[in-house]
Amino acid sequence: MVQSTNRLTNLQLELLKLFKYNLSQQQLIEVKDLLAKYFADKATREMDKLWEEKGLTDETMDSWLNEHMRTPSE
Repeated sequence: MVQSTNRLTNLQLELLKLFKYNLSQQQLIEVKDLLAKYFADKATREMDKLWEEKGLTDETMDSWLNEHMRTPSE
């Protein structure tokens, strides 16, 4: 996403259109949940694509979980 420092993004402009509505607290929660789910789904799809491209498996994740990446402290 390209963003200029002097302009609003297309997402910001679209969200501003919602400001003319006085939403109830429940509606506000639903909109926030909708946005969170949208971005979580996008992130999940991208990670799935990356895993497929790199040939990663559950065993890869298990191996990473058991790696010791810390350096000895002095």
